[in-house]
Amino acid sequence: MTGPESKPEASLKDLAARSTRRLAESRDVTPLLGELGLQAEGGLEPTATVEAGRLLDTARQLRARGFMLLDIVGVDYTRYPTPRPAPLAVLYSVAHPGDHRRLFLRVWLAEGQEVDSLFSVWKAANYLEREVYDLLGVEFTGHPDLRKVLTPDDLEGHPLRKDFPLGETPTLFRDGRFLDPAAFRAGLSGQQRGLTGYRGELRRGERRREDIVPPLMPEGGPK
Repeated sequence: MTGPESKPEASLKDLAARSTRRLAESRDVTPLLGELGLQAEGGLEPTATVEAGRLLDTARQLRARGFMLLDIVGVDYTRYPTPRPAPLAVLYSVAHPGDHRRLFLRVWLAEGQEVDSLFSVWKAANYLEREVYDLLGVEFTGHPDLRKVLTPDDLEGHPLRKDFPLGETPTLFRDGRFLDPAAFRAGLSGQQRGLTGYRGELRRGERRREDIVPPLMPEGGPK
């Protein structure tokens, strides 16, 4: 059906299509990968494999082009259903704040293999690398302060490893407080106050009885 409004409508659709196409072209990292000598992996997000020995140099080239580090995550592939190049991998998410190009770098690592720290390139790598070290056990060469950041110092193993035992043990914090799983669940379910200080029905938004008063925050913050 044609009419007086059909042409403007078609023009708007064409304009939107051209804008979408230009946006996709501007975010295409294929030329960038060619400049860096990297090969793209197949996947929904642009990802390239980087050899551990080339990671630091690649990061410096990306920094020189205006890219910033967004995140670092570690993955244990030891029980992956299909064969992988190595049991462990570290993924780096980088993005350009100007043209919004985004790229993931994957570094495959053998058990016990170290990888260069990117702290000298991006200061944001500090706590991100400490988190991967804590949860996966990957060591970053050249990191200025590679210590645990999430788990207790005396915890054996790394929680994101596939061989890490699943169970419930009280978690002890440095200041002497501890989190007991059974008491914590009881507080969430409403059976008792537990260590959370809240009853479950208040969290779930259920109709409150008049005799139930929400706990107040202690003076000076949580104890």
